[in-house]
Amino acid sequence: MFELADRRTLLKALAAAGVAAAAAGAVAASPDLAVLRIDAGRLRRGLEGLSVIGRPAGGAFADGVSRFAYSDADVAGRAFAMGLMRAAGGEPRIDTAGNIFCSRQGGDPALKAIMIGSHIDSVPSGGNFDGALGSLAAIEVLRTLNEANIALRHPLEVALWSNEEGGTVGSGFAAGVLAPEALEPILNGIRRADGLRKIGGDPARIAQARRPAGSLAAYLELHIEQSDLLEKAGIPIGVVDGIVAIDEYEVEIRGFANHAGTTPMPDRRNALLAAARLIEAVQEEVTREPGRQVGTVGHLEVFPNARNVVPGLVKHTIELRDLDAGKIALIGARIEKRAQAIAAATGTRIAMTRVERDAPALATPAVQRQIEAAAAALGLKSLHLPSGAGHDAAMMAHIAPMGMIFVPSVGGISHSPKELTRWEDCANGANVLLQSVLRLDLA
Repeated sequence: MFELADRRTLLKALAAAGVAAAAAGAVAASPDLAVLRIDAGRLRRGLEGLSVIGRPAGGAFADGVSRFAYSDADVAGRAFAMGLMRAAGGEPRIDTAGNIFCSRQGGDPALKAIMIGSHIDSVPSGGNFDGALGSLAAIEVLRTLNEANIALRHPLEVALWSNEEGGTVGSGFAAGVLAPEALEPILNGIRRADGLRKIGGDPARIAQARRPAGSLAAYLELHIEQSDLLEKAGIPIGVVDGIVAIDEYEVEIRGFANHAGTTPMPDRRNALLAAARLIEAVQEEVTREPGRQVGTVGHLEVFPNARNVVPGLVKHTIELRDLDAGKIALIGARIEKRAQAIAAATGTRIAMTRVERDAPALATPAVQRQIEAAAAALGLKSLHLPSGAGHDAAMMAHIAPMGMIFVPSVGGISHSPKELTRWEDCANGANVLLQSVLRLDLA
């Protein structure tokens, strides 16, 4: 078995071989480890095999999957993934939150584990890469290390999180972010507690799934970008700066419902007119300053919703996202000020209530540097960017140093059967994941 040398000996060997560290402050891998690569064909076959599970009857790879949490397809997909873990030389186990883990022993019992992974559940009518790539790439890293007989100093742990798409449930319980009450919601007709039992979890012992803060050396997750920044820039690897903060508001606009044919225009207290102006105000306030902040009105209810009645009540949502929580708080305050001016102009009353504030989950700079160095050593350009979507990594950032690797999404499409990441980019991401693990092991 190839044993890792101490840092000084290792760097001397690198100098002799003419291999330099790829980034300032990063620890380079040895010549033997620097050429180590995952099996790209095997990774593709695994993803294609998993894509069959939850595929529409008679469908093809491009038709996507419905492998939502706790469904029969989810159960079958988990069994498929555990089979790959066994083929990789591991022995999978399921915790009380339904998360699947597979561990590899390290050479130094004093060191904490490096954890890698993602999820395999999908949204209904989702794509074949969201979560699945990071999960199967993590298994491929495990298999590559075992086949090459590489001894790491740290233990390595592969994690396949349960029910990511339903609210980062498995990782949320592991990180201690979710309370037992989070077992009660129903999604896709299945109560979470019942779903956990179906996939091998145990809601009665859910507290046992919690991982103590500081119990891991690092957490790494490979994921498709789900946007088009990398594709537009022509850059194969994204180094994630963090997962954005989210502020969610519920808006209630009260006017007066009245006959559409007999109520003069000047006398109307049209709640829908006020909503239209407020929705436009959201767009204007979010785009007023440069940056990657986004704002969305995605849900709208109109009452009485009749074609011959002036709308008397409108309810809608506002969601604001950015890596800077302070920025979206200020944008929210500006929108609130605009809302009151719109209410005065339209004879309505507008109540805007913030119902949720999710803090950003920032990546750990030391982990980011190792990802950058790994990409550079593989000859791959990288770009720093935020994640506008939530991930299990956001939960793990509560208890461990965290880093995420993004690979391009064609057209920026995700949560859709048209979701696509090219096979070359899948392999690039998996190799960056592998080399990042090797570098973190030496750090």
